[in-house]
Amino acid sequence: MDETTVRRKPTIRDVAAAAGVSRGTVSRVINGGHWVSPDARSAVEDAIRRTGYTANHAARSLATGRAGSLAFLLTEPQHLLFQDPTFALLLRGAAEALAQRSMTLVLLVAGTPAERAGVATFVSAGHVDGVLLISSHEADPLLEQLLEAGVPTVCCGIPLGHQAKVPTVSVDEIGSAREMTRYLRSRGHRRIAMIAGPHDTPGGRFRLVGFEEEMGEDFDPALVEEGDYSQESGAVAMAKLLEHADDIDAVFAASDLMAAGAIATLRKAGLRVPDDIAVAGFDDSGLAATHEPPLTTMRQPWERISDEMVSLLLEVIAGAQPQPITLPTTLVVRDSA
Repeated sequence: MDETTVRRKPTIRDVAAAAGVSRGTVSRVINGGHWVSPDARSAVEDAIRRTGYTANHAARSLATGRAGSLAFLLTEPQHLLFQDPTFALLLRGAAEALAQRSMTLVLLVAGTPAERAGVATFVSAGHVDGVLLISSHEADPLLEQLLEAGVPTVCCGIPLGHQAKVPTVSVDEIGSAREMTRYLRSRGHRRIAMIAGPHDTPGGRFRLVGFEEEMGEDFDPALVEEGDYSQESGAVAMAKLLEHADDIDAVFAASDLMAAGAIATLRKAGLRVPDDIAVAGFDDSGLAATHEPPLTTMRQPWERISDEMVSLLLEVIAGAQPQPITLPTTLVVRDSA
């Protein structure tokens, strides 16, 4: 071919011919449809790679009335996006899941009333096809605003007060907390304290429920302090616990960051972990394995959470009414407990 000749861009017709399927099947794969057999999807994805096909998002948007993008919405202060590694893991997983579908991820942070108002206006105007709501607080009006505006939304964790209104992908919070508490008790610990998350969040509420249920008659409400999932709040909560209970032999923190903060306070008090007090966390988001000592924790399946959220949201956008998804966690035993 002459060097001045412009190579024709491959089309859906080319992909269909290479995959041996109909153009409709190719279109459903590209647009995130789920009514495609695994073999057909694999053949189309292979044909896309071989032909070098790239979706024309502008044309697809005009044809389908869709933006070809989803919003990753974090309703927390902006600094937590960088401080809490769990958000970065979910963000990366969602971006990868959308890249496989030739779609775009839009990052939105709404930690203040002004930011929430701006986000509500933006997503309601159709700039994204749906919202992956990564964090939710019981009294936050934003979720209700999204639902009233008819914006397809999927929540990470069970949104308190809206359980029946929106599809969710969550871990078994209560069962996970019970498993960690059961493990600590199996190690001989009896005066076990908990640093819970905010009570208006699903993780804060349900992990505490699981802890209390497993402790049974040994549960002591005086051995519970609340943090905001940050390392600083874990340090403060641990200091409060030490002030009024000098016989604590183990601490279960509702996040690895709070567990790390608790350990920092214990060290300042001259206490050794785990020799004097065992400490366990929740998440296994990367910090746990590199912390000194490495943290015993409950591992959340981060990549699967992101992928399930994207798949669920695309089903909602397509008009389906999917069931909530609950995923298991894994107890990871390291040196801190």
